[in-house]
Amino acid sequence: MTAQKRFMRRGVTKFYFLKTIAATTNLPVRTELIGSNATDLSGFVSDVAGWSLANSPIDTPDMGSTLTTNIPGEDKADSSSLTFYEDQAQETIETLLSKGVEGFIVIMRKGDVPESKSMDVFPVRVAGRAPAYSAGNDPAKFTVTFAIAGQPSLDQAVPAAA
Repeated sequence: MTAQKRFMRRGVTKFYFLKTIAATTNLPVRTELIGSNATDLSGFVSDVAGWSLANSPIDTPDMGSTLTTNIPGEDKADSSSLTFYEDQAQETIETLLSKGVEGFIVIMRKGDVPESKSMDVFPVRVAGRAPAYSAGNDPAKFTVTFAIAGQPSLDQAVPAAA
């Protein structure tokens, strides 16, 4: 086995918001990631929560054993949010991600590495946005909570460079 090339997500992982994706597979092409349809959120994100699926196994006890076995059940998306730094002069992110807005969060876990199978695409609707208040020595932030509105596409190939 070869040695792993470990990395830190900060400075590598990319987060995009896409208003639309043309393909019914919900997989963006390169032009959709760099056009006016897309916003690179990476430099504004201070914290990330969720963005994964969990399975709820179903118990399957039977009279032949005292062991309660189980089978895979429904998948459920974790509560997902992005926390952003607040801009004192502009409301770009707040306007883009206002309550009720639908689109796609695209996460490139290993960065924008074409053909790497490290892209996750989540169809989302903005569920809410809340400022974080603090009297401490902290930067101003706000959190956007997302409802996962459809089946995510996980472990997809990052689109080839144009």
